[in-house]
Amino acid sequence: MKHFFSPNIDGRGRIVRAAYGGLMVVLGGYLGLADSPWLGLVALLAGGFAWFEAARGWCVLRACGVKTRW
Repeated sequence: MKHFFSPNIDGRGRIVRAAYGGLMVVLGGYLGLADSPWLGLVALLAGGFAWFEAARGWCVLRACGVKTRW
């Protein structure tokens, strides 16, 4: 299991995931206040997970064998 969580993305991938996480957090905040609290919560969780991936240097898709662009 330790090998599963080893860093598997470079600096550019970390930046992409951090930007995606920021976008999802902002979108989640907007949706939570405006239209749908449940959809906003899901977007907030997705953004938080993307920030976790960026901070850790790890991508869940790559860990599962899927080739990603960044």
